[in-house]
Amino acid sequence: MTALLFAGPVAGFVLAITPPPEFNPDTVTPGPAGFVAIFFVAAMVVVLALDLNRRVRRNTYRAEIKERLAAEIAANAAAADAGATTDGDADSQGTPTK
Repeated sequence: MTALLFAGPVAGFVLAITPPPEFNPDTVTPGPAGFVAIFFVAAMVVVLALDLNRRVRRNTYRAEIKERLAAEIAANAAAADAGATTDGDADSQGTPTK
């Protein structure tokens, strides 16, 4: 609470002793170094976006393959169960037993 009481006068004191700028703030530019820095940041954002896209696509493909394999295993198991119930008197090689 006391910090808030002193914040107003301190801010007023700091602003009162701040010298005026020695340059025109409207004509100040970052220059070539600023351009290079912003270009570097933009390039890294593009590279990260491409990497993220690649990783998401890879995970999606892996999930699709897992689903296909699970469906194939389930279909094979269902076919094996259906084959075992219809051929009750045959062994696993299809030859009749006595």
